[in-house]
Amino acid sequence: MPSWNTGFLSWSENFCNSFQDLSSWRFENSANASHSLSSIDLPLIEPRNKECRMREVQLGSHTVRSHGVKVARTHMHDWLILLLLVVIEVVLYIIHPFYRFVGKDMMEDLKYPLKSNTVPGWAVPVYAVLLPMMIFLLVYIRRRDVYDLHHAILGLLFSVLVTAVITESIKNAVGRPRPDFFWRCFPDGKDAYDKWGNVICHGDKSVIKEGHKSFPSGHTSGSFAGLGFLSLYLSGKVKAFDHRGHVAKLCIVFLPLLVASLVGISRVDDYWHHWQDVFAGGLLGLVVATFCYLQFFPPPYQADGWGPYAYFQVLEESLV
Repeated sequence: MPSWNTGFLSWSENFCNSFQDLSSWRFENSANASHSLSSIDLPLIEPRNKECRMREVQLGSHTVRSHGVKVARTHMHDWLILLLLVVIEVVLYIIHPFYRFVGKDMMEDLKYPLKSNTVPGWAVPVYAVLLPMMIFLLVYIRRRDVYDLHHAILGLLFSVLVTAVITESIKNAVGRPRPDFFWRCFPDGKDAYDKWGNVICHGDKSVIKEGHKSFPSGHTSGSFAGLGFLSLYLSGKVKAFDHRGHVAKLCIVFLPLLVASLVGISRVDDYWHHWQDVFAGGLLGLVVATFCYLQFFPPPYQADGWGPYAYFQVLEESLV
């Protein structure tokens, strides 16, 4: 590190410590001299401490090279749980869902055309996982904060995988037929039923199996889990709720949610889902994304909403 940079860092730390010492001295002597600390003094100290924190981020004192191994070891158990979630998701995808009773009178609402996906399944991880990760990397290149990078990726993966496990579990338990179930069950258009009035499908087994996984929409829940997390992340980084009235920031926040909404609409347009499936999937993904984000980051409307909890904890420990 250049000497001027080292000197600037030392000056910043001394600057912060001096104001902390001043604050402590005033509190200790407040009992003897009530005029030593007024309500006006506190806001003066607080912004300067935050300014010092911003300088620490810009200096890049917590990089992948310096703190990456430490952060990874601290959250080793979290990564192991992620692997367990992947295994659970694979198992849930392989097993057969509940084959719900489907009578002839129910087929009137299940005769929509069998179409291909406007948004293919492989595209969901691309825009809901890889795209947010690229944005996290761009933020890291600018700020050099490994805590932000690690926790953003970890929170995103938890959001998507937890949502996927919940979605697939509900799909298998409910077994709701898709709107195009008739053509999945009877590809030649000739329907058949048993003595109880239940369908006797003679279509492809894998197509029929997929036809019993309508509720909730996996495309929609996965989209809102990944892009919803990204929306919360961006709202914190651009300080969308700093009370300065920059509505343009909200456009950045709403853009990922708009993309997720359009994906959900495409599922109805393709006749792969009922509107209730899409609504439930979007709500599920957004709720899980919010919980996972708040596990690692403060709410975006707070003053420290631009950084992860871990960064501020390490900063406070370094100033003790």
